[in-house]
Amino acid sequence: MARLRTRVFRAARARWTRSTKGMTLGVRALAIDADGRVLLVRHAYTSGWHLPGGGVEIGETAEAAAIRELVEEAGVVAEGRPSLLGLHFNVAFGGRDHVALFRFERFSKGPQPKPNSEIAEIGWFAPDALPEGATPATRRRLAEALEGAEADGRW
Repeated sequence: MARLRTRVFRAARARWTRSTKGMTLGVRALAIDADGRVLLVRHAYTSGWHLPGGGVEIGETAEAAAIRELVEEAGVVAEGRPSLLGLHFNVAFGGRDHVALFRFERFSKGPQPKPNSEIAEIGWFAPDALPEGATPATRRRLAEALEGAEADGRW
């Protein structure tokens, strides 16, 4: 029941944000470990595997938000600054959302958080063996970052 309330609350908050804000800014983090595996998370409130990320808070830089989200969602601690790979328009989120994608080259893996109301699973995957349910946007971002595919500016 608590999980259902959380999902309903998040959906209502997202609708309110889309209808009242001029623009929203989110971040996603691309972390690749020493074995070449990419970090993905599966949220409890939406389907699919995604790059870790979330919204930029008031007074927070996009870079700081990406660093924070890595720790909160996966227990990964950045060592050094990430590089900005791109800023993408997310038409699926009300037509006013943009997502900044950051690549993390150096980081340490802290204790992995236990599944909770936000994150159901965390995993490290070879780019050529992504889990079933990896979202199309996740697959596009990986193709752009790792294979040189051309980005079109849309999430």
